[in-house]
Amino acid sequence: MEITRRNLVRNAVTAGGLAIAATTMPGVLRSATASATPALAAAPLAPVAPPSGSTLVQTFTTGTPGAGGYRPVISASGEPHVVREGLGVAAEAGRASRRQALISFVQLSDVHIVDAQSPLRLEWTDRLDDPSPLPALGLFSSAYRPQEMLTGHVADSMVRAINRIGSGPVTGKPFALAIQTGDNSDNSQFNEVRWNINVLNGGQVRVDSGNLTRWEGVADSTPLTYDTAYWHPHGAPAGKPVDRPRGEYGFPVVPGLLDAARRPFTAEGLDIPWYSVFGNHDGLAQGNFPASTLQLNLIALGALKIVSPPLGLNPAQLLDDLTTDPAALLTNLLGGALNTVVRAVAPDLNRRLLTRRQIVEQHFALGGAPFGHGFTATNRQQGTAYYTFDQGSFRFIVLDTVNPNGYSDGSLDKPQFTWLQELLARSTDKAVLVFSHHTSDTMGNPLIGTGGQIQQRITGGAVLDALLAAPQVIAWINGHTHRNKITPRPRPTGGGLWEITTASHIDWPQQARIIEVADNADGTLSIFTTMVDHAGPASAGAGTTDAPALAGLARELAANDWHENRGGLGTLDDRNVELLVVNPLT
Repeated sequence: MEITRRNLVRNAVTAGGLAIAATTMPGVLRSATASATPALAAAPLAPVAPPSGSTLVQTFTTGTPGAGGYRPVISASGEPHVVREGLGVAAEAGRASRRQALISFVQLSDVHIVDAQSPLRLEWTDRLDDPSPLPALGLFSSAYRPQEMLTGHVADSMVRAINRIGSGPVTGKPFALAIQTGDNSDNSQFNEVRWNINVLNGGQVRVDSGNLTRWEGVADSTPLTYDTAYWHPHGAPAGKPVDRPRGEYGFPVVPGLLDAARRPFTAEGLDIPWYSVFGNHDGLAQGNFPASTLQLNLIALGALKIVSPPLGLNPAQLLDDLTTDPAALLTNLLGGALNTVVRAVAPDLNRRLLTRRQIVEQHFALGGAPFGHGFTATNRQQGTAYYTFDQGSFRFIVLDTVNPNGYSDGSLDKPQFTWLQELLARSTDKAVLVFSHHTSDTMGNPLIGTGGQIQQRITGGAVLDALLAAPQVIAWINGHTHRNKITPRPRPTGGGLWEITTASHIDWPQQARIIEVADNADGTLSIFTTMVDHAGPASAGAGTTDAPALAGLARELAANDWHENRGGLGTLDDRNVELLVVNPLT
């Protein structure tokens, strides 16, 4: 069992409710709303040269380790498409000359824009999985990342890469839209939600909170709260030892980084309409606890932040306490219990936790195209986050797989599952693409409502069965695991759908995915997926001049995160691929 910020508690967390009104702000539409115009190409495709910025031309890897094993990020050769016939659908010869483009779009996933100075962070649990003579627990890794203060810059640099590419590298068809498949924010905070929306819409963004004149997190070099478990980019205070990331893993000193991370920058904004999917970090505090909990909201809004846990903390007891009553545990530690190291921070109302309804509302309040970014009037009225829309001959179905009762894995409530089944029954004239945050294998959360509200929840196996029962469904596209993975899901009667899971922006390799669908004119479709690296340079070193430079540094830090095994890259079969599937429209 792995407990991370994405998976911190595997049991129910009971909580009281608190609705906090979301602040609204007028926005400006940047481009036209996606329409339902036909997507069929008029003629077979001509060969398309891979665009600059595509991983067909160039990708990134790590170079020769230096002191402590710290590795630079270097450019590497591009990766061609691998043909996959895992559904028993043959790749017929000559299909490339017959092919007609149907649609091209981009998937972004697990952006995790982080307020790294928030009091409601659990960085202090991360050290419980540091290498030691004791057996590795694997329980609390990724509670802290050295690159997390640069998540907004990574998101902007990904936008820049997508805008530069502009069209499908196989079909040449311009991107119709982009869709974020959840965990767009890290902690369901008001400021994180707005930073994410503003990065994608474009305009000035400042990823900073609390005291806007200085950094107030675990990464600075304040002598009284200096902790060697964290990377301190400005170096150690006088008389203090070098931190473990520098001393043991070879991390660099980067003067001025924390001020550069807080500096306002102008986000480029996507040139295409973008849609939003709800993830557990969007809907739950730390991705695990009900965001409507009064006590947790008070901690987020408070003036104290835990830096170091008590010495000799028992991980098993900590897990039990977090499971039983996380707010009580955090309140006790913030009070200085057991000699916990706590620092004062400037309170910030913008750190308030939002409900699902309030997060939906922010997508309308800040403008951009399409208006509401997929969310509908029904979502606003009912506080739901699932919806559907059409793009030419395709029906996009967006699920909300977050269990509001807590814990990181997902499931569907019964009304949404009924809606899905009825929608599939009405979608026989479309090729269907399904989107969610969770994968089918991470929808095992059966927790039902607390406080007397009992409601059956539907787990991943039943959802997958429903999709396989509808032959028009050709792909289920998701994230959550921070790993590139593509899995064939065959139907008993033949054919099937592809489950396409895409890695994150926050962890190595910090990639997005282009998805193109083409008609092979032989009763089959080809789904092409091509990974996208953001526009940050290969190895930024100490560069802090602008958002792309900071994003390049973030990628280098992610490649050297001592708690990540870099498995997020997946295999060649999980990245640039051609997936054969039966054409449901023939």
